[in-house]
Amino acid sequence: MNRKCIFCEIIKGNQKADFVYEDEDVLVIRDVFPQAPIHLLVIPKEHIPSASQVNDPYIWAKLMNNATIVARDLGLDKDGYRLVVNCGSMACQTVPHLHIHLLAGRQFHWPPG
Repeated sequence: MNRKCIFCEIIKGNQKADFVYEDEDVLVIRDVFPQAPIHLLVIPKEHIPSASQVNDPYIWAKLMNNATIVARDLGLDKDGYRLVVNCGSMACQTVPHLHIHLLAGRQFHWPPG
């Protein structure tokens, strides 16, 4: 855990968040600055600063599995959803803790914009 990391503080219970799902390894919360009608963050409880620092494929398996389970449980798989991982400041990663954005509830375009 990293005391300066907002996600670590949420995981420890020191900061409030709107929890959608939690297990022993993963937390899913609603984003406080949503970019879509549904904008969830799928976060490992282990502090990993970014995607480029993941050394254990189990982390990816847990994150992706939980993202798709939550999406299915919320019925998002019917119309579709987007999973996004930003890695580093040039990719707009604003919290230095690995997380997946699960976005849904509107039409998305490629390239994003």
